[in-house]
Amino acid sequence: MSAAGRISYREACRQAIRQALLDDPRAFLMGEDVARYGGCYAVSKGLLAEFGPARIVDTPLAENGFVGAGIGAALGGLRPIVEVMTCNFSLLALDQIMNNAATIPHMSGGQFAVPLVIRMATGAGRQLAAQHSHSLEGWYAHIPGLKVLAPATVEDARFMLPAAMADPNPVLLFEHIELYAAEDEIRAGLERVDIEQARVRRAGRDLTLATYGGSLPRCLAAAEALAAEGIEAEVVDLRVLRPLDHRTVAASVARTRRCVIVDEGWRSGSLSAELAARLAEDCFYELDAPVRRVCGREVPMPYPAHLEQAALPGADRILAAARGLFARS
Repeated sequence: MSAAGRISYREACRQAIRQALLDDPRAFLMGEDVARYGGCYAVSKGLLAEFGPARIVDTPLAENGFVGAGIGAALGGLRPIVEVMTCNFSLLALDQIMNNAATIPHMSGGQFAVPLVIRMATGAGRQLAAQHSHSLEGWYAHIPGLKVLAPATVEDARFMLPAAMADPNPVLLFEHIELYAAEDEIRAGLERVDIEQARVRRAGRDLTLATYGGSLPRCLAAAEALAAEGIEAEVVDLRVLRPLDHRTVAASVARTRRCVIVDEGWRSGSLSAELAARLAEDCFYELDAPVRRVCGREVPMPYPAHLEQAALPGADRILAAARGLFARS
């Protein structure tokens, strides 16, 4: 049971969906097992009983079909929340997401908006093996016309969805599977968060750790360990992966002069590669050491727990990269 005032990330997601349904009769939730089963991660548990089958809709295992139906519903004036069980499965709907949702507003000269929100689980750490455990948000952050969000805190899990619902363009929300059980308090009086800017989650003077999603707790833990060694790391939560708020990271690097980017996605062609390139372009003369990256190992995610953990950017690898920057200087 949660301590008083604390809620889980899972409950924050559920409250966000429930509030969206209460606030707008055009809103509905659609996806595999979201109704009678209550969601594969129990996020939509109880919503079918409250809102009925017209607004909490179970779909077949047909991602291209039901994501396309969501796009059509958005074009027709509804406010669909489409849940894709895991981001690996979203590749089956990539044609709909990229060739329709992201492009129709542009190709129609702004005559048609696609106010669609797609939620999907991402990341590893639960031994779900290679077809359920990857981090593909960096791929979607490549596509113009999409907004890509990665809530890493309970507050963002609660309030990014209403901000996404208010956006006239398609928004993708990537919820890391290791965060669903995380608990925290929501600040009294907080009613909204922005979906425009990165946030400094921990202030520091010696090093910037730039990250997002499920890697945020690992970076915060690494920062605490570094503090015990006299290195004060600033932790920046990217939050919005497209459009990427690299200016907040650049401002942090201007203060600390060193940066390690932590990204659970594969290193080659990754979001971390994009951010590192921007820092090289904009902050080269601010840096006292080369930007370093700690990414997921470039393998299909293993099932055995020890191999899965070895493939992830754990605190030990983050610490080694951070210490290496100071050894060089």
